[in-house]
Amino acid sequence: MEFFDNHKKLFTAAALFFVGLTVLVAIAPAIHNQNSNASLPGAAELSPDAARGKAIFVANGCVACHTQQVRNVDMDKIWGSRPSLAADYADIHRTDFWRNTATLMGTERTGPDLTDVGNRQPSKDWNLVHLFNPRIVVKESVMPAYSWLFTVKKSPDSSDVVVNVPPGYLKGKEGKVVATRDALYLVAYLRSLKQVKLPDGMPPPGFLYKKEAAKTEGKQPAVAGGQQLFTANCQSCHQANGEGLPGAFPPLKGSPVVLGDNLETYVGIIMNGYDARAEYGVMPPVGTNMDFTENEVAALINYERSSWGNNGKQVTPEEIKKIMDFVKLKPADK
Repeated sequence: MEFFDNHKKLFTAAALFFVGLTVLVAIAPAIHNQNSNASLPGAAELSPDAARGKAIFVANGCVACHTQQVRNVDMDKIWGSRPSLAADYADIHRTDFWRNTATLMGTERTGPDLTDVGNRQPSKDWNLVHLFNPRIVVKESVMPAYSWLFTVKKSPDSSDVVVNVPPGYLKGKEGKVVATRDALYLVAYLRSLKQVKLPDGMPPPGFLYKKEAAKTEGKQPAVAGGQQLFTANCQSCHQANGEGLPGAFPPLKGSPVVLGDNLETYVGIIMNGYDARAEYGVMPPVGTNMDFTENEVAALINYERSSWGNNGKQVTPEEIKKIMDFVKLKPADK
């Protein structure tokens, strides 16, 4: 009973018990996990600009609408090439000594998952337009406009990053939309979000619970597959009606490239991107980023050539394969 009557012994014992239990239950397992788990080979640390962009992402509560985790269900194939692994988050560091950092995995998808958005949508021009006003590129978007990350200048400096915003979105202001440093930092972070490929010989986790096959409304299977590829990879810039956005992204409806006979240029643009016209944003190498096969490229071309009133010649995977082997490492024509 003397022990319970001696407050010094009592509180000392309680403190030691608390510290020991904390080490056993929290600290030791955390150290074990840290020493036992590592990021995947090839995973790159955030650049200084991307790290600043992550802080802006956190400060604006973007995680409330966007997750950063691909689950092992079939519907998540549209967000990544494989389900997320613990190793994808192994290189997340503390903000500083006193503060932990959010993993940003999120809990819901009011907006799309961003795990692999750096591959799905690597275009800096598109991301800047989207931040300025999401409705410019996605009419149904409920995302708020981050126009405060931009300024409007009548005479931009040579060092300014000018955003190609279509007419009618400046609310009476005159001049050019210029991205601030914070906007560029945020885009740098978004473009850094890429799934790292698994080491050779390591099978990726499978996707479960397959969705029902989409209705093709009488279209040929190749064209229907091309529509899905277009929706997932091209529609955000070129729009569902194929008319693009004036001053931002070119139309595919009636395009001489889409309807022409120069398949080498066409396939080269899909695989290697394109940057030849100052009035439009830079197109990223979508086909290379997404590892398109000849079947996927052929399906995409056939869809674009048979949609929006286009009536171009259909192609086969065999002829696309020959061209892909030639243009794969060759930059698209300027």
